[in-house]
Amino acid sequence: MTAAATEPGRTEATRDDRVAGRSLAARLLSRPEVGSLVGAVVIFLLFMAVAAPFRNVANIGTILYGASAIGIMAVPVALLMIGGEFDLSAGVAVTTSGLSASLIAWNFGLNVWMGVLLALAVSLAIGAFNGWLLLRTGLPSFLVTLGTFFILQGVNLGVTRLLTGNVATADISDMDGFAAAQKVFGSEVALGPVTLKVTVLYWVVLTVVAAYVLLRTRVGNWIFAVGGDAGAARAMGVPVRATKIGLFMAVGFCGWVSGMHLLFQFNTVQSGEGIGKEFIFIIAAVIGGCLLTGGYGSVVGASVGALIFGMTQLGINYAGWNPDWFKTFLGVMLLLATVVNVYVKRKADLR
Repeated sequence: MTAAATEPGRTEATRDDRVAGRSLAARLLSRPEVGSLVGAVVIFLLFMAVAAPFRNVANIGTILYGASAIGIMAVPVALLMIGGEFDLSAGVAVTTSGLSASLIAWNFGLNVWMGVLLALAVSLAIGAFNGWLLLRTGLPSFLVTLGTFFILQGVNLGVTRLLTGNVATADISDMDGFAAAQKVFGSEVALGPVTLKVTVLYWVVLTVVAAYVLLRTRVGNWIFAVGGDAGAARAMGVPVRATKIGLFMAVGFCGWVSGMHLLFQFNTVQSGEGIGKEFIFIIAAVIGGCLLTGGYGSVVGASVGALIFGMTQLGINYAGWNPDWFKTFLGVMLLLATVVNVYVKRKADLR
C-alpha cells in the first residue's frame, strides 16, 4: 500500500525532471539574436528621444538604405562565421565586382549586361579561390583572406589606373543596357513619404532565404556542424570541403550584388572603395549573435546588427553629436556583443 502510494509521486517527479518544458523567457534568452534585438530597441528609443529628424517618417528610407548596404554582406559573412571561417577580403571584393563590370563593358565596348555577368563570374571565382586555398593549405582563413584583401586592393588600383589613367572607372551611363541594369540594381520605390532603395528588398530577401537554409535544411545543419567541429562533421559524412567553399562563394555572390548597386547607383566606381568595410560586416554579424569560434549564430541577428549600424550612423548625425566617436561606439558594441554572446551560449548549453 505504501509502495503503491509513493509510486505515483515518483513517476510524477521523474516525468517533471525529464520532460519539463522551458519557459518562454528561457527559450527567448537561448536565441543568439536576442541580444541584437534588445540593442536595436534601445538604440531606436535613444535616438527617437534625442534626435528630432530621427522621428521624421521620411527618413526611414535613408536609415534602411544605410542598414541594407551593410546587411547584404553581413548575412553571408554571418553564415561563413557560423561555419567557422572569416573573410577579410569581403569589402574590397565588392569594389572588385563593380570595377570588373564597368571596365570590361567599357574597354571591350560590350553591352553593360555582359559586364554584369562576367563580374558575377569574377566574384564567384574569388570566393571559390578563398575556399580552395584555405582547404588546400590548411592555413587559417584570417591569413588566407588577408592575403586576398591585399591582392585585390592592389589589383583594383593598378588595373583601374592602367586602363583609365585615373583611380575611378569611366561613366557608363550612356552605354547599351545601362538603363535596364540600373532598374535592377539601382532603382527605388516611393511608399508614401518613404523612399526605399532596391537594396532594402535584396537585404530582406537574402535574410529570409539564408535563415530558411540555415534553420530548415540539411545544408544549414552542415554549416553548424563544420563550424562546431569540422573533423567530427567529416567523420559523420558532412561534405566539409563543399560546404566551406560554398560559403565563401555565397560571400562572393552577395559582394556582386553590392558591387552592382555601387556601380549603377553612381555610374562609376572608385578603386579605393570598400577598404575597412569588412570589419563592419563582421561587427554586424557578432552583434547579431555569431561567435568568433564558429558553430553558433544567426543571420537574422546579423541583419539586426546591420540595422543597429544604420540607425546609429544616421542617428549620431541627426542628434548633432560629434561623428568622430562613431568608431568608438562600434568598438564598444563589438566587445559588449562578444561578452553577451558567450554568456548566452553558455546558458543555452546548460539548459
